[in-house]
Amino acid sequence: MTSIPTVTLNDGTWFPQLGLGTYNLTGDEGVDAVAGAIATGYRLLDTAVNYKNESEVGQAVRASGVDREELLVATKLPGRDHGYDETIASARGSLDRLGLERIDLYLIHWPNPSVDKYLDSWRAMIRLRDEGLVRSIGVSNFTEAMLTRLIDETGVTPAVNQVELHPYFPQVALRAFHAERGIRTESWSPLARRSELLDEQIVKDVAAAHGVTETQAVLRWHVQLASTPIPKSAHAGRQRENADVFGFTLADDEVAALSGLERGRLWDGDPETHEEM
Repeated sequence: MTSIPTVTLNDGTWFPQLGLGTYNLTGDEGVDAVAGAIATGYRLLDTAVNYKNESEVGQAVRASGVDREELLVATKLPGRDHGYDETIASARGSLDRLGLERIDLYLIHWPNPSVDKYLDSWRAMIRLRDEGLVRSIGVSNFTEAMLTRLIDETGVTPAVNQVELHPYFPQVALRAFHAERGIRTESWSPLARRSELLDEQIVKDVAAAHGVTETQAVLRWHVQLASTPIPKSAHAGRQRENADVFGFTLADDEVAALSGLERGRLWDGDPETHEEM
């Protein structure tokens, strides 16, 4: 079984340096994929209301035989549930679907700025945390300005901001802000899915230099940027490969070379304009 190291979040709780993304893992395949990941050593399991698989994740957690305190289940508030009372109700719905007594990490999935209710939702999440229904609270796809607004208005800094991040879009300025404010960066689409990233010559060269796969080289890049990647896979062998990135270290120039692939956001998801309900 792979041992995945952890870091400490700004609220004092532990957080793995790599986790499992579960987007599109549904039904029996979803349950089996999450169960297999837990058996492999994954402890961070990332789901969302909009993934329509909270029940599958919860089923795998309950059947795993692993102490509940050793697993970190993250889920996300959908845009249609923004607002104070709506957020409280949505969190309770997630708990019911998960079949768990606590959400370990609760994120606002998208800011949806035209709706402009994410601040109300954040206040509700603070209450959920204080009442013990949620352990840690954070956001996803928030900009520096949006994060600053949350902090200034409530005095509570998000523990995590999950954002699109990969060598094509290394988010240099946002990561620097996170480091300054003690916010943990988490990477969705860490391998720039449906792109040619893994075929880039520099990725192949870095991987060959360490005797690892291109996937492992990129995931190690995330780790060394102090960002937690959450690659998705239902395949047991690939899950093991993805988690096996803690036995080697990239040189500074290799990290810089991978970051040098920057070309910008790959997905149509600019938080200033993208809305997801």
